[in-house]
Amino acid sequence: MSASSTIRSVRRPDRAEIDRAREVVRAHLRPTPLLPGRDMTLKLESMQPTGSFKVRGAFNAVSRTPEDVPIVTASAGNHGLGIAYAARQLGRRATVVVAENASPVKVAALRDSGAELVQVGHSFDDAEAHALELAARGAHFVSPYNDPDVIAGQATLGHELESLLDEPLTVVCGVGGGGLVSGVALWAAAHRNVRVVGVEAEGSTAMASSVRAGEVVRIDIGRTIADGIAGNLEPGSVTVGMVADLVDDLVTVSEADLRAGIRYLATERGVVAEGAGAAGAAGVLAGAVPRRGRTVVVVSGRNIALPALADVLAE
Repeated sequence: MSASSTIRSVRRPDRAEIDRAREVVRAHLRPTPLLPGRDMTLKLESMQPTGSFKVRGAFNAVSRTPEDVPIVTASAGNHGLGIAYAARQLGRRATVVVAENASPVKVAALRDSGAELVQVGHSFDDAEAHALELAARGAHFVSPYNDPDVIAGQATLGHELESLLDEPLTVVCGVGGGGLVSGVALWAAAHRNVRVVGVEAEGSTAMASSVRAGEVVRIDIGRTIADGIAGNLEPGSVTVGMVADLVDDLVTVSEADLRAGIRYLATERGVVAEGAGAAGAAGVLAGAVPRRGRTVVVVSGRNIALPALADVLAE
């Protein structure tokens, strides 16, 4: 998800870092609910205080940044909201860079978040490149996905599934930069009866393309309702290798599938989800996800503009 050509050196988190992140997240966030159902059990990360799972990694990353160092990040919206929320709770300063055409509902929330908001360019790639330039002036850059503290924070979602480990599990989530699926897969690696499946939007398959190539490759990004998982990857992103090594399957869904997932969650399960948040459900409903045992779908976010939601529900 980057227009930058500079390759940063980013390492994989280890299990000790995941355990530390668990304590950080426990101190600031309540576990999110599990909603059982006939076709899939839903993990409602949409119930986080910012409306998205991203606040997990944000709390862990902000808490591990030296107090005298300002924080800068780029975001499609939800990661920025997580950083802003964590920074406010921890008494820190943060700058969030988003594209000029970012989701209006997320931009409105960011304006009220207490963080400094900067809008640049017309894609996440543009925003990320600008955030990296700002970081070069003395701030700490927190990537939404290519950051060991962020990945370790997202892995804490897995700990909240451990009550289900008496049977095989298939955990399904949307994939953009790969921070969530990498973290969950790193947790799952310690549990032999857990499979992890990532779901991409057909208009943004940067992860699958990079995994096939064995390195980050740039692709053309199409329009998608799943704006939270759209964009190219930062050169050298650690998540590509983690997905290749740890994720069991990576599948793709169409725009029609994503809209059907949003509709299903709202009308059949009473859950509001944005396009990226509905990607896992879309994959299951489309029959694209290989499943074994109980299927747990991560509803990763709810921050969808009301006109977009109404349009999907009216179909």
